[in-house]
Amino acid sequence: MTPVVDLLREPGTGPIRERRPVYMDFLPPCNEACPAGENVQAWLAYAQAGRHRDAWLQLVEDNPFPAVCGRVCFHPCESHCNRRELDSAVGIHAIERYLGDLAVREGWRVATAASTGKRILVIGSGPCGLSAAYHLARRGHAVEIRDAGPLPGGMLHFGIPAYRLPREDLMREIARIEAMGVNIVQDHAVTDVVAEKESGRFDAVLIAIGAQLDHRIDIPARDAGRVLTALNVLRGIEAGEPPQLGRRVIVYGGGDTAMDVARSARRLGADEPLIVYHRDRRHMKAHDFEIEEALSEGVKIRWLSNIKSVGEGDVIVEEVELDENGVPQPTGKTERLTADSVVLALGERADTSFLRSVPDIAIGDDDSIAVDANLMTGRAGFFAGGDATPGERSVTIAIGHGKRAARAIDRWLRGVPAAIERRNPPVDYAMLHLPIYSDVAPKRERLAPIEERLTSFSETVAGLSEAESRHEARRCLSCGNCFECDQCYAACPEAAIVKLGPGNRYRVEYDRCTGCAVCFAACPVHAIEMIPEPASAT
Repeated sequence: MTPVVDLLREPGTGPIRERRPVYMDFLPPCNEACPAGENVQAWLAYAQAGRHRDAWLQLVEDNPFPAVCGRVCFHPCESHCNRRELDSAVGIHAIERYLGDLAVREGWRVATAASTGKRILVIGSGPCGLSAAYHLARRGHAVEIRDAGPLPGGMLHFGIPAYRLPREDLMREIARIEAMGVNIVQDHAVTDVVAEKESGRFDAVLIAIGAQLDHRIDIPARDAGRVLTALNVLRGIEAGEPPQLGRRVIVYGGGDTAMDVARSARRLGADEPLIVYHRDRRHMKAHDFEIEEALSEGVKIRWLSNIKSVGEGDVIVEEVELDENGVPQPTGKTERLTADSVVLALGERADTSFLRSVPDIAIGDDDSIAVDANLMTGRAGFFAGGDATPGERSVTIAIGHGKRAARAIDRWLRGVPAAIERRNPPVDYAMLHLPIYSDVAPKRERLAPIEERLTSFSETVAGLSEAESRHEARRCLSCGNCFECDQCYAACPEAAIVKLGPGNRYRVEYDRCTGCAVCFAACPVHAIEMIPEPASAT
């Protein structure tokens, strides 16, 4: 009858408390994965309570484009969501879109600080430049954006098809930034950045020109006029002057831009656009949902193939094989394919030629602008961000760069040292205790029928209703952050947990606590950690 003693078991209660519980905020994986640095868990908590304006205000602390990102962001927050281990990820992007659209309908605005008297020039009205202008204006700085294009938005306007991002939704969120006092000057190409800074008496400059030039490769072409580039095709469509692609279109590339071009060609009358890609699907840069939507619309993909030459009405492709390192190797096997046009979708690069003569601003071999950890170039007061700087590229990354640049510019103008970012420790699924959770069917956005999608460039995805958005928000597990479920309060055998009222969480009365860790085990979201008893308390 003697109980077995497990010497490896963690110590619990005893005559002397060896551990004590403390409430902690951990870093949810969605927050950690968001390129814009959104506090996703915090605004989801407001959304599930029906406090939509509070949710939106929390969201736009970091990202001024919820309606845009809810449509075009590739939502890495969802691919990291702990809920995937239970059933499926929370539809964060769909809730974000709902909040963004609601804010536009309700006319919600954000407050700005008193004027600082400082003026900042932003070159480029893409997602990075607009985001930086928004955050700088919130801090009381006067901002002017100068852009070479006819309309603001950069690649949001001219690089993403309207069926993914309706232009009226984009322009409404840009209008909110203009209403904050940001002045946007279009059709103004900056050729001498130093002269513009001095003549405009600007205190700092942010270069956010994006990557607006197509990468090209040397492909023998007997009919070069039939070889187009992806950005030129997308710009022509946006300008109301779509190119004559014909009915047999080949798109060369494997990223999301290739998918956009192929799907756009389908809407322009191509019978069966064909994407030629030199690797297999597992190595394709395009996101899975983009690939699936393209395939569902009749786009075909030829894997493990390279274009060798372009002729008059045909294209020669060569089969390749992936070696042990995943690098394509030629096989010598070729095939002739008929094609009315070929579109190159091989990536983009920045046009930084106007900066090469500026002292102390370094340009890399890939035409990107060299910056330090604070996004400042080698010239004091000149910052750069977004697709024109080294690193991964996406809309949300550029928006995050804009926020970072604004904070860095603000600190530099005030003479404040760069802040050291301190982040809470992350929480993963294995750290959660979820016996009280049951399956909750997700609410998902709806795709328009195929026959409707292929007849126009109208938006293909319908957003969530208020009820659906709130339902989906309630699927959030609140990983690592207390949501006052009272499990610890109910479980404590010593009544050592004290409720502090709604929104104030709990306090531990350590003169009652025995360190038994029952509260820790009962907390479903790991908002309690057991730490060694401080030496001064023993």
